[in-house]
Amino acid sequence: MDFGKSSWRTYEQGIQKEWLLTNGIGGFSSSTIIGSNTRRYHGLLVASLKPPVARHLILSKIDESITIDDENYNLFSYEVPGFIQKGYHYLERFQYNFLPKYVYRVKDVYIEKEICMVYGENTVAVVYRIINGTRKINLRLAPLVNFRDYHFNSSRTYMNFAKEYKGKTLTVRPTFYDIDISLYCSEGKYKDLDDTWFYNMDYAIERERGLSSTEDHYIPGCFDINIEPMEQRCVTFIGTVEKSIDCKDGQKIINNELKRLQSLMDKAGYKDELAKSLVLAADDFIVHRKSTKAKTIIAGYPWFTDWGRDTMIAFTGLTLSTRRFEDAKEILYTFSKYIKDGLIPNMFPDGGNEPPYNSVDAPLWYFVAAKKYADYTKDYDFIEKNLYSGLKEIIEFYTKGTRFGIKMDEDCLITAGDKYTQLTWMDAKVGDWVVTPRHGKAVEINALWYNALKVMSELSKHLNRKFAGYDELAQKVKESFIKSFWNEEKQCLYDCITKEHSDDKVRPNQIMAVSLDYPVIEGERAKKVVDKIFSELYTAYGLRSLSSESDEFVGVYAGDQYRRDGAYHQGTVWTWPLGQFITAYMKVNNYSSEAKEVAIKFIEPFIDHFQDACLGSISEIFDGNEPLIPRGCFAQAWSVAEILRAYVEDIMRR
Repeated sequence: MDFGKSSWRTYEQGIQKEWLLTNGIGGFSSSTIIGSNTRRYHGLLVASLKPPVARHLILSKIDESITIDDENYNLFSYEVPGFIQKGYHYLERFQYNFLPKYVYRVKDVYIEKEICMVYGENTVAVVYRIINGTRKINLRLAPLVNFRDYHFNSSRTYMNFAKEYKGKTLTVRPTFYDIDISLYCSEGKYKDLDDTWFYNMDYAIERERGLSSTEDHYIPGCFDINIEPMEQRCVTFIGTVEKSIDCKDGQKIINNELKRLQSLMDKAGYKDELAKSLVLAADDFIVHRKSTKAKTIIAGYPWFTDWGRDTMIAFTGLTLSTRRFEDAKEILYTFSKYIKDGLIPNMFPDGGNEPPYNSVDAPLWYFVAAKKYADYTKDYDFIEKNLYSGLKEIIEFYTKGTRFGIKMDEDCLITAGDKYTQLTWMDAKVGDWVVTPRHGKAVEINALWYNALKVMSELSKHLNRKFAGYDELAQKVKESFIKSFWNEEKQCLYDCITKEHSDDKVRPNQIMAVSLDYPVIEGERAKKVVDKIFSELYTAYGLRSLSSESDEFVGVYAGDQYRRDGAYHQGTVWTWPLGQFITAYMKVNNYSSEAKEVAIKFIEPFIDHFQDACLGSISEIFDGNEPLIPRGCFAQAWSVAEILRAYVEDIMRR
């Protein structure tokens, strides 16, 4: 990807596109294509101190300036209340070909700035390449340091640092914390600055979200690099919280990372450019969790951590479509160890506390993941030794009942929760306001329940295990499902059923009744469900969470948290269900060549989206109204995963 000045004619335009680098342990680096931080989550180094969590902003940015003939030129951009620093006027190009690269020009001087993280470390390298013109210049690098939880803004009042410069490395120590921030610069002379701060950096995105938007950063000193006329120079700047800097060659760090990324594409084996891009996007979310000593999946950047439901939904696309089978095995095995009362953790706490198990769908998505793993790897030995007993336990507890009111009713359908709980993926709650009450019998839960029973039957037969009538129970579920959920008036499925009420709002959840490997409805009814979703919910970037024909539809996801949560599942577009829709669409159209032509059109908008919002990734959500503005997390695991899975399985037929 290559962008020029037409992409930042104004500051407001320039901050629309962002980039993300990750380090495989939960840390990341992120900013905008003009280098102005617009989120509290932006920073050159956001370190994960207890991988993949306890994320802290360490190095906000480096402010670069050059002096030519005693004239100073600031290359950096930022916003403070009432003022915008427009260093982007000197920005000639921004390139994102695996790594972000800024190309600045002042008169006859070119300065390239390329950023790379070290995989497996909380380390960022910034490599500057200076191509000087006819005059002597000075390049000054001023690091903006911080040390705070990435969810909160900092103030000078609450920050104190000690510092020491030795052997090209500046060590900054936050008071009261046992951690060293090491800043290494390969060239130049260090100049110490006494009690120097950057005050009131203003984050436009946080301001829009109704949150505190200003903060202060510490500037411990700066590095001055003199460059002679016609000289070309390469400078490496490294920021880290690791105990040592193992490699101080920035170009070597870049080459190592490019080699690693190429190996991921080689392993996946796709020639298609979109598929390769999705494989690289998938890598951002697969990280190592220190507490379980295994791989896990980050739900989204910049603010989500790893969640059980998101992991199971994203599992196939991120680990199997990319042929990362060992990572897949680690993830499945980890969750098998934590099954309790037929439930799997919705997240893993780091304080040694018991994980929360408040999800009715995550255990059922676990069956989807297990079957997909078997289909891709044929590793039934692993399933028999490590997964089968846990899967059996889930079925048993769902049948007899478990926590949160999750149980099989007399009609063999699963009911769960009450009016105060949110156990499905549509779980927004503001205070006591349950935005989308879905207690009782939810449509996708029972589609997943039927699928789980059929998966268990298949695995039991394959492993020559005795099984307690899974097929017979599945047939009863299917009969009850059609009887209870089919809405004859709207020619689709009810979203949720209680004894008092059948909710006829048109939502995307019903697509799972068609898309799963074992669909609970088939034939003409399945086609009508797909048609209903296509006509009322489909958009270029995903499915609306509620039909725009509903009186409760909210078409814009914006404002403070109350307003945003109120829109989250009330019309906001979600990408991940689009993957299920594509599968269902191809299925009801018998994977015909005509259906494939249409399905490709479902995928094509993401080629454009890859060059918008977070470059090379897919956003969590979009406004329900046109022009479908990207919202929420700018890079979301299940968005990337489901588009990749559907593209590979249903369109490429791999």
